[in-house]
Amino acid sequence: MACLSPLQLQKFQEDGFLVLEGFLSVDECEAMKQRIGEIVAEMDVPPHCRIEFSTQHEEQLRAQGSTDYFLSSGDKIRFFFEKGVLDNKALHAHDPVFRSVTHSPKVQALARSLGLQMPVVVQSMYIFKQPHFGGEASPHQDASFLYTEPLGRVLGMWMALEDATLENGCLWFIPGSHTSGVSRRMIRAPAGSWPATSFLGAEPDWDNSLFVPTPVQKGALVLIHGEVVHKSEQNLSDHSRQAYTFHLMEATGTVWSPENWLQPTAELPFPALYT
Repeated sequence: MACLSPLQLQKFQEDGFLVLEGFLSVDECEAMKQRIGEIVAEMDVPPHCRIEFSTQHEEQLRAQGSTDYFLSSGDKIRFFFEKGVLDNKALHAHDPVFRSVTHSPKVQALARSLGLQMPVVVQSMYIFKQPHFGGEASPHQDASFLYTEPLGRVLGMWMALEDATLENGCLWFIPGSHTSGVSRRMIRAPAGSWPATSFLGAEPDWDNSLFVPTPVQKGALVLIHGEVVHKSEQNLSDHSRQAYTFHLMEATGTVWSPENWLQPTAELPFPALYT
């Protein structure tokens, strides 16, 4: 089972991220890649709904933050074109292949070893990061978009379905940056308002020398604390960098902000991880 050792848990608590190589088997990686290929082959995204997903402030407000297609995507499989990177959401809820990985015994064992008592899955994405033009993800904190009270209740699980290298856009982190709170928040405006989202605070001008690259091999899992600052660069290589990622929230004693862009629905509340 995929339980953390005391040393691994300590490193995650200190750095705000942790790499677990070999978490997924080759067969699991290939099954998700094959399934997403089938989903994409069947997709039909109207031109007016082809929204670019971005972590950059102005692009967020101009694009996804002001469209119903984005704001109502939390309980649906929808596609976003992030500067050449196609991604889509809610796979954990609607597709059996991705649901089985998300709720697998080893993911549950890992969550338990992290001390999560009642984790729920709040969102999922498949990120393609295509060769030659896959877009960057500018420095950000996941809790800027998935805000809870108290903080520290959101955890990202980022799974490499292909090797993630310096050349094709691996993740970069500022170790220890998860201890200083959240610098900005994306908040949802009241229904009928425009723009549909706005920001409280601003992203600092992070010192680029503080970032540490985190290349990983196919099958690796990267644990990401909700407040750790991270980014990825453009993919200008000849190889794609496909990944499946989802976020957990510890529901015990936690308030999910009603101002978050992502809200559970009556038809699909956040599903419990443990089954």
